[in-house]
Formats: sequence, structure tokens, C-alpha cells
Amino acid sequence: MSRIYSVKEAYPTLQGEGAQTGRAAVFLRFAGCNLWSGREQDRARAVCQFCDTDFVGVDGENGGRFDSPDRLAAHLEGLWKGASGQPYVICTGGEPLLQLDAPLIAALKTAGFEVGVETNGTIAAPDGLDWICVSPKANAPLIQREGHELKLVYPQAEAEAQPECFAALDFRHFFLQPMDGPDIERNTAAAAAYCQKYPQWRLSLQTHKLIGLP
Repeated sequence: MSRIYSVKEAYPTLQGEGAQTGRAAVFLRFAGCNLWSGREQDRARAVCQFCDTDFVGVDGENGGRFDSPDRLAAHLEGLWKGASGQPYVICTGGEPLLQLDAPLIAALKTAGFEVGVETNGTIAAPDGLDWICVSPKANAPLIQREGHELKLVYPQAEAEAQPECFAALDFRHFFLQPMDGPDIERNTAAAAAYCQKYPQWRLSLQTHKLIGLP
């Protein structure tokens, strides 16, 4: 039985966060998450309560349901068309590893893409990924404990979500990203102060929001 891939949206942009900031990419946002339904009425009961992303349904820009890895890869290839250089796709969500599987990774590689993922780390990443960014969440099991980049939303009040809990994990880069919302200025100052005190960590800002990119 063939798999259906549910995509909220997909679009060409620049990566706005973390170690790949400024790199041209196609963003592939899968629908669905295992830490929150995406419905506001469920937020207070969700494992992750601070998500700022709409990942519900398939009604976003270039979204839809795709009945084969090749069809989804071709869809993304069309979005990259016209750009030069190494094609790069960032698989995000929601939680992309609910859907991103070995056949889709293979199809994306055949289409010429480097493949990156931004995951909450509760599901082991399949083989073949070129870039793994893990963003741990309090009260959620951390299964994917190695990769290229650990990006922690900061601050989270829970003891198990403090930066020191992750500092010894096997990642190349460690970032603190200020929690968005009404306290963004205070959170940014707190994250910057932590990075100054503990230089293993670097500050990640959502630059795409600062310059008006999606």
C-alpha cells in the first residue's frame, strides 16, 4: 500500500535560523505533530505549548497530499527551478519524522537535493539525511541524541529542558533560540546572556521574521 504524504506548505526561501542561516532552500512543512494537535483548544493540554507554527491540514502555499515519494520530490524540484547551486530542502513541521521516510529521502536525493530535517527529537532519524537539527521539548522523550545542530528554544521552565542537560550530546553546533511571543525581548536578552557565559552555545535569531520572509 502506497503512502500518502500530507504537506501543509512548501516554498522557496532562505533558512532563517541556526547554523544554515541565509542559505537558499525549499521549505517542506509536513502536516501533523506528535506533541500538539495544532488546535488552540488543545494547547493547554499539549506536551509542547509554545509552538508558533500552523501545521494543520494541507491548505497552505503549495500544500497538498502526494501519493508517492517521486511526485512529492518532483513538486519540490519545481519550486527550486530557476535557482543555481546545490538544491537544499528543509523538512519541517509539525514533526516531519512522522512522514519523512527512506523512500522519500531517496527520491529527494535522486532529484538532486541535499536533505535537512528540523525535528523535536522524539523519533529516530532515518539514514541518508545530510543535516539533522534537533529542537528538544520539555516533557518529551529525546530519542535522537546526535546530529549536526541542537537548537533549544529558551527559556523553558522545566528542569529537564535546561541547556546544561544537552551540552554533552553529540552535536556540532549548539544554539539557544529565544522563545517567541510577548516576552521575546526579555527572552532574547536572557539567551544572549547565557551564550556569553557559556560560549559552547550560540544565539539563533529568527532572521526570516526580521526581514519579512516566510
